[in-house]
Amino acid sequence: MAKTIELLFENAAGKTVRYALDNPVEPVNAQAVNQAMDVILAQNALTSSGGDLVKKVAARIVERNVTEIPLT
Repeated sequence: MAKTIELLFENAAGKTVRYALDNPVEPVNAQAVNQAMDVILAQNALTSSGGDLVKKVAARIVERNVTEIPLT
């Protein structure tokens, strides 16, 4: 099971931009994630093809299960 934390922002073009980070610390501290996203915006630390990030949209933990299918 692979887990990632996804940080979603809106950029200057009005599009949603997703940044995914592997192996988040659990349990997730919502306040720390919120503060980190505020810092990213305040410092203009990340950008996208649609311009600067302008606001927070969401943050979420994504868990991915992969089951290999044997081939003969």
